Amino acid sequence: MSLHDEVPIPKISFDPPVYICKKTNESLDVLDGDLSKKFWQQAEFTDLFQDIEGESMPKPRFDTKAKILWDDKNLYISAELYGNEIWAHQTKHDCVIFYDNDFEIFIDPDSDTQEYVEFEMNALNTYWDLLLTKAYRDMGSPINGLELKGIKTAVKIDGNLNDPSADNKKWSVEVIIPFETLAECNVNRRGPISGEYYRLNFSRVQWKVDVENNEYVKRTDPASGKTLPEDNWVWAPTGVINIHYPELWGFLFFADENHKTFSIPTIERIKWDLRKLYYAEHIYAKKQLHFTEDINILKDILTKYSPCESNRFVSDLKYLIETTSTSFEISVKDADNTIRIYSDGKVVLGD
Repeated sequence: MSLHDEVPIPKISFDPPVYICKKTNESLDVLDGDLSKKFWQQAEFTDLFQDIEGESMPKPRFDTKAKILWDDKNLYISAELYGNEIWAHQTKHDCVIFYDNDFEIFIDPDSDTQEYVEFEMNALNTYWDLLLTKAYRDMGSPINGLELKGIKTAVKIDGNLNDPSADNKKWSVEVIIPFETLAECNVNRRGPISGEYYRLNFSRVQWKVDVENNEYVKRTDPASGKTLPEDNWVWAPTGVINIHYPELWGFLFFADENHKTFSIPTIERIKWDLRKLYYAEHIYAKKQLHFTEDINILKDILTKYSPCESNRFVSDLKYLIETTSTSFEISVKDADNTIRIYSDGKVVLGD
């Protein structure tokens, strides 16, 4: 990341949602987008999606919710996207799907906020799968050549596609993602085992539209003539209009008969402390053109810039800050680990 880039501080506290992902012994034999099948009766729905900036924003005008299951080979995801505005035009694989209304999945298998998978699909069942080396704020690059090996997808429309006059109610999706590709984004280079967790988020892009000549047309600003911004509704709000804040994504806990409950580990709250210092370092460097090793300066910045008590830390651990002319490393030790965050946002456990 350039020394002159500033990373906005999220306008929410650290409180990601948790989903207990049950292990299934059933097979998903028919993939058609229909969530009424017996297979999906094993799973609970997530909470309804919220605006990406959090509960302070208006409630989404359409409901969205998802279900997740797993077995030794695959991650199974489904979602229901309610609303009468069901349309799509993108038909080319790996095109920019969010030019349409879409459903998106983001998966970080080892919670280091780097090397994570993004997946988008529309109501035509056109999809885009890619790898993010880092978040865009950290000068990350999208790798569009990534293909999720063995992925399967399906869409069901309760209504008619691209037909505003129809009795449109919702569209639903099913996605099967083999762990084979996801394992390459995991420091352990393997799929999950019961008791472990991924960081995950879902997003629904929904454009504001008008109906003209029985067609959906993106709404424009009368003054400028430009298309109005899309709505972003997500499972785990990030507090900024930017889904690429993996540190605030939800926790997907892999459960079997031996693991049925889960709480966010203390180490993840320590990571959040490090992340807050990371935000403050970049704010400081934006003005001073260098980083600082003075934690009190960083805490003062957090007090000034954060409306959600980001200057409060979950522990009294000692934070070591080391800087160069263009980078920094912040580390802390608890009873079991040394946890580090670097100026490019990567989080690392161990020496």
